[in-house]
Amino acid sequence: MIVARGMTYRLYPTQTQAEALSRFAGTCRAVYNAALEQRTHYWRPFLRAHGKHISFASQGRELTQLRASFDWIEACPIDCQQQALRDLDQAFTNFFAGRAGYPRPRRKHANVSIRFPSCRLTVKRLNRRNATIRVPKLGRIRFRLSRPLQGHVANATISRDPLGWRVTFVTHVEIDTPPAADRIVGIDRGVTCSTATSDGEMPFFPREAITVSEAKARAHQLTASKRCNGSHRRAKALKFAARQRARAARQRKHANHVETTRIARRYHTVVLEDLRIKNMTRTARGTLEEPGRNIKQKAKLNRSILDTGWGQYETLLTYKVAERAGTLILVPARNTSRRCPECGHVSARNRETQALFRCVECGHKAHADVNAAINILRAGTRPSRGESSARKSRAAPAT
Repeated sequence: MIVARGMTYRLYPTQTQAEALSRFAGTCRAVYNAALEQRTHYWRPFLRAHGKHISFASQGRELTQLRASFDWIEACPIDCQQQALRDLDQAFTNFFAGRAGYPRPRRKHANVSIRFPSCRLTVKRLNRRNATIRVPKLGRIRFRLSRPLQGHVANATISRDPLGWRVTFVTHVEIDTPPAADRIVGIDRGVTCSTATSDGEMPFFPREAITVSEAKARAHQLTASKRCNGSHRRAKALKFAARQRARAARQRKHANHVETTRIARRYHTVVLEDLRIKNMTRTARGTLEEPGRNIKQKAKLNRSILDTGWGQYETLLTYKVAERAGTLILVPARNTSRRCPECGHVSARNRETQALFRCVECGHKAHADVNAAINILRAGTRPSRGESSARKSRAAPAT
């Protein structure tokens, strides 16, 4: 099966190239925001004058006129400006289809990225570790070839985050053979143990490394709060804090990518709990009339849940299982950690400690997270009984 894959590499532009990339990103942001304002406020006059709605084609023609009138717009490659208009057109398509909210303007420091189609790019491998990408009006920029660039390149996005510049290639590659149809697993997501499978596996998750990075970010944030607004020392501390937060996010995403790829390659059907993460991480502060209790403990629990990346894990696993013609099943989470898989007895006393499950009825003993994963697996494989036990299934899309 041929699928689209995003492959990200660290980019190392020179200072002149980095300044030009920042200008290009700012120009594309201005074009995007101007096109959004036109679609928001001037669609009625346009409809009366032309008898049709504003589209990518009409805004593309106006972009050509803008480039002839403003030198700073013409200085930016037209390819990435056209891609910005395509992004806006797709955003409105998603909005009218009910898949997303109304498009919002791009912000200066949050959307530093430009995209080029494959026809305007040339990738050249220098050696085993380095390669270059040729960008219009900038020449060749070196990037770290941390893994082979496979498949046919469709486009490339150059972006900047607190850790530096990077380039992401969208390629079309052929994935490996799907697993056998009888391979099925249940997965329990937790805080102390990020994931546990019904086969008894508890994969490694770099919680300590993420905790260290976030602690450093909080320390730099505290340092910045003690410095004068607008000073270079405050900006430097905020930059260090942003770098540590970005490093923690990268560590979390890498761990989830590694584990979800392993699961998708090994199992045809995966069963997860249908967790309402937004509700589970809601604050316990309450109101002035009804103040909350155990606020600090709840805040710590919320932070631990978000640090693990439950939602990201489910999102990654969903598309990876679907690409291999598999199925992801979501089952209700009620009593999965308190039910005995041997006798079916449900009691809060079954959970002796965080890690130990011992049934008070039949004496069955197991690791609490693995026991919950077994219950999740059985809930996803048994026939549904009525609407209360209905399951949500996500299968592979039609190709």
